[in-house]
Order: sequence, then structure tokens, then C-alpha cells
Amino acid sequence: MSFKTTFWIRFSIFNLMLVALLGLLMRYKILFEFPLLDQKSLQHSHSHFAFAGWVTHTLMTLLVAFLQKHDTLNKIAFKKYNLVLIGNLICSYVMLISFIMQGYGAISITFSTLSIFVSYWFAYVFFKDCKQLETTSVATKWFKAALFFNVISSLGTFALAYMMATKNIHQNEYLASIYYYLHFQYNGWFFFACMGLLLDYLRVTIYSKRIYSQSFVLLFWSCIAGYFLSTLWLDLPLLIYILTAISAIVQVVVWYFLFKTILKENKSIFVTLPNYLKYLILFISFALSAKFLLQLGSTIPAISKLAFGFRSIVIAYLHLILLAIISLFLLFYIYVNDFVTINKKTILGLVVFSIGVVLNEVVLGIQGVASLSYILIPNINEALFGIAILLFASILWTTFFTKKG
Repeated sequence: MSFKTTFWIRFSIFNLMLVALLGLLMRYKILFEFPLLDQKSLQHSHSHFAFAGWVTHTLMTLLVAFLQKHDTLNKIAFKKYNLVLIGNLICSYVMLISFIMQGYGAISITFSTLSIFVSYWFAYVFFKDCKQLETTSVATKWFKAALFFNVISSLGTFALAYMMATKNIHQNEYLASIYYYLHFQYNGWFFFACMGLLLDYLRVTIYSKRIYSQSFVLLFWSCIAGYFLSTLWLDLPLLIYILTAISAIVQVVVWYFLFKTILKENKSIFVTLPNYLKYLILFISFALSAKFLLQLGSTIPAISKLAFGFRSIVIAYLHLILLAIISLFLLFYIYVNDFVTINKKTILGLVVFSIGVVLNEVVLGIQGVASLSYILIPNINEALFGIAILLFASILWTTFFTKKG
């Protein structure tokens, strides 16, 4: 069986719908009684499946599509990637169910561990197949960096497992391990893979302007140093704090010049995009800019302690990255490359979903800012529940008409 990108992308859309359903159930439980389901277990299922079943599955599929596109000499055997994706999906679906049923239990821990080894498997075969390519695309090194960050992010998971196994859990080490994993997933694996996809779509090569290679180097090293942005609530040594602040400044400056260059050199490509895709890429760019500026703002100790001290602010920031940047970009990339059937109904679903993402960020942002002053906004949970319904309904609509296409 050959590798069929469209087949696997349909799983992606379906999995995103399941992520939205879990989010809806979590919002429902905040407002109404639903004793059959535990909120914490739902949260674990939601986050693990969002990472493995939605984002990682989709990125793996699109990275294989990249190999297919550039395998001009037919040197690569693609059948093995079907097995990798099947393995990842089995782990994802078992985690989806087992975390709901038992939280952190024998089955959920086993399959979350297996999903890590599947990611190692993918990284190994992808690195190996990259050597078979004869391409000048600059994306290759972004993908390799992304997979490197994906592999090292698992160290945070293993640290958590060790603490739980030995029952030697300290709050600071526990949180530092969680943020380590999240940082190298969000800012490493997800971000670098998406940047590689974007630059390949824009046909950026190793012979293009130096800003692309310079940006890669600066963003790679600042990503490593940037981990400490997630631990500024600890009493860090002055040198580490200075390096962390520098990394945040570097990311803002690099993103400014990189964005400026991309926009200037590819204006003709962006102008010819359908309106709904123009709107998507515009909002993604705005969200990514906001993310870098928020990171820079968090280097101010007072702001950092406030931000990490309020759960609603952390949730708003994580959703900014996962929904407004990563998820919308993946949908943009899927549709701009015609990996699935596009019609008026799927476009409607995508537009409504993106509006839901915007509303979700606005309301979460308001809730986060209000929490700083200990202000309770009336009906805020009802508003978030309504948005969750909108997100689920729109992606369910999109999934249904994607399957029919």
C-alpha cells in the first residue's frame, strides 16, 4: 500500500473534531452536573489526544508528503510510514478512551509511553530518508530541528514518570518537568515543523536570502534558552535570567525581520489566495506576533509571577499557541495544498471554526486579565461554553462534508 496523504488527512480533521468534543464536555461540566465523567480525566484525555491524535498525526502526515514531493529519484519506500501513523493513531485513540476511564492508570501510561517511542521511530526513518533527497529546500533543516525538539521533549515526560514511580514529587520539579515538555512541543516540534512547511510552500531554498538561514540558527538556540521563560517563577541564577531575556528579545527581532521578508518576497502568492485563506494567514501572523511579544513581557519578574499564578492566563496562552497558531496553520496548509476536497460547505465550516477560535481567545484573554484584579465577570463560563459549542459544531460540519468529498 502506497502512502496516500488525503486518506491520513481525513483522520486529522476527524481527530480535531474529537478534540473539540472533549473541550465541549469539559466546558459543560463546569456549568452542569455530569457525574459519569471526571473533569481531570477529561482534561488529560483532551490534552494528550490534541497533541498526539491531532497535531502530531497531522505533522507526521505532512512531513511524509514533503518527502513524496521532493523524492524525484524514487529512492524512498513510503509503505513504512503507514505503519508509523497506524501506531500513532492506535496510541492516540487508546489514550483518548483510557484517560477518560481511569485518568493516569496502567493503560493510559503504557500507551502514552508507546506514543513517545512511535515518535522516535518516525524521527529515525524521516532523518534516514532525508539523506535520499536531492533538494535545495530550506525546509529540511527546520523539520530535522522540529523532530529533535520532539525527541528531547520526552525527557520531561520521563522525569514526571520517575517522580510518580518513586512517589518523590516536589512541586517545583513537577511543574518544571511539565513546562519542559510543553515548551519543546509547542515552541520546538510544532513551531519548527510548521515553519518548515510554510517555507517549503513558499519555495524558499538554501540559495534564498541569508535572513532564512540566520533566522533558523537564532530561533533554534533561542528555543533552547527559551525554556527558562516557562520557569521564571523559580529563583533562577542571574546569568540564566539574562540569557532567557536575550532569547525572548532575539525571537521578537528575528520574527519581525523574517515576517517582513516573507511578506515582501511572496506578496504575489498571498494576493492570489482565496479570501478565507487570506483571512486565516493574517490572523495566524497576528497571533504569532502576539505570542512572541507576550513571551518578551513575561521576562519582567512581576508580570511572570502574576501570569503563572493564574490558571486562566496559562490556559489562554496555551490555547493561543495550539488553536490560534498551530491548529489554524495546519488547516490553512491542508486547504491551500488541496489535500482534501474543498467546497462551499467545508469553507463555511472552516471560517466558522476560525471565528470560534478568535472568540475563544478574546474571552479567555478577558478572563485572564480580569483574574489579575480578582474581578469575576458574569456569565463568562456560559460564554466559553457557547464558543465550545460553536467550535465543535463547525468542525463536525467540516468533518462530515470532508468525508463526503
